[in-house]
Amino acid sequence: MEPWVIALTLVAVVVSFTISASAGLGGSLILVPTLALVLGTKEGVALAALLLALNNVVKVIAYRRTLPFKKAFLVIILVALGAVLGARLLVAAPEEIVTVAVIVSFAVALIAERMDLSRLRTAGGPVLAFGAGATSGFSGTSGPLKGMAIRQLDLDRAHFVGAASLASLAGDTAKTAVFAEAQLLGSSSVLVALLAAPLMVLSTFAGRRINHTIGERGYTVLFWAVMTGYTLRLVIGLVS
Repeated sequence: MEPWVIALTLVAVVVSFTISASAGLGGSLILVPTLALVLGTKEGVALAALLLALNNVVKVIAYRRTLPFKKAFLVIILVALGAVLGARLLVAAPEEIVTVAVIVSFAVALIAERMDLSRLRTAGGPVLAFGAGATSGFSGTSGPLKGMAIRQLDLDRAHFVGAASLASLAGDTAKTAVFAEAQLLGSSSVLVALLAAPLMVLSTFAGRRINHTIGERGYTVLFWAVMTGYTLRLVIGLVS
C-alpha cells in the first residue's frame, strides 16, 4: 500500500470516527467510499469493516455507562445475522438493487417518523435491523437502515449512540470474519489498522464530547444530517 494511500486513509479515519462517535453512526459515510476509491470496492469494504469493528470497541468503552443491552438485544442480533448474509453476497448481489432498496426503506422510515406511525415503526424495527446488516455486509453502508431501526427504541442521544455502537460492533465483527476467511484482508490492512488505533481513541472521545454538548435539538439535526448524507451518497453511486 502506497504511503499516500495510508495517509489519506488515516485522514478519513479521523473525520469518520469523530462523526460516528457524535451521532452514533456515520463512520462508513466517508470511510467506505474513500477506501473503495483507493483500494477497489472489495478490499475497500473489507478494510473499512475491520477499522469500523476496532473503532466500535473504543466506542463501546467510551459509552460503557449508556449501553442498553437488553433493549437493543434483538437489533444487535439481527444486524449481525444480516451482516453475515450480506458479506457472503458481496460478489454476487447486484449493487443497484440493494441501493434502491436502501433508499426506498429510508424514505418509508422517514415518513413513519414524521407522521408518528408508532405501530408501523415498532413492527418495522426488526426488518430494518436485519436489512441494515445485510446491506452493510454487501456495500459497507448500513447507516440509514440501522439508524432507523435503533430510532424505534426511543432512546436518548447517549443511549442511542451506545446501542448503535453495540449493533455496529456485532455487524462489523461478523463482516470482518467473513472477509478474512475470503482472504480480502492482507498484511497491509493490518498495518493500517495498527496505525489508525490511536486516532480512533482521540476521534471517539472528541465525538463523545460533541454528543454531550450539542443538546437534544442539536443531536436531532446531526442525526438527520448524517441520514441525508448516507442517502445522497447512495443516490450518487446509483446514477454515476
